[in-house]
Amino acid sequence: MRFKPVPEPPAELADVATIRAAVPATPDEDIDCCARLIDRTRISDRDEAATWLTYLRALELATDEPAGFARTSMGIDPERLRTAFLERVVGTEAVLETLEATDRPLEAREVSTRVRSRNRVEKPLERTDRILEWAVLLELADSEGGQYRPR
Repeated sequence: MRFKPVPEPPAELADVATIRAAVPATPDEDIDCCARLIDRTRISDRDEAATWLTYLRALELATDEPAGFARTSMGIDPERLRTAFLERVVGTEAVLETLEATDRPLEAREVSTRVRSRNRVEKPLERTDRILEWAVLLELADSEGGQYRPR
């Protein structure tokens, strides 16, 4: 399964662990998971919380069971997160291939334009920027002065 929502990336991977820890250990239909994330993390609203819950599923850090969300036993292992990010988040492959196909660093706007022209799909700049920032956080890309290049 592939997922589209991409939240604003945190400053460091430890913050992902904090958000994941706010997800119940076992599914419970009586727990409002969005409210729980808002209460226990830096997340400020329900839309952002819902995006994070879906994204945690993409990274295989949470599951969505009939009784509700639950965190998985998978730890915050950078290599496993990179693999899940590449295989389960829509658009990551195209963004990273675009970086690898050039011999110079690119700004997010240029990456977005190239992905759009190559794949003939709309890739909003904000989403491309978030994918790039997650790629930096997960050490798949480097960023300097607002320009990105593959690592």
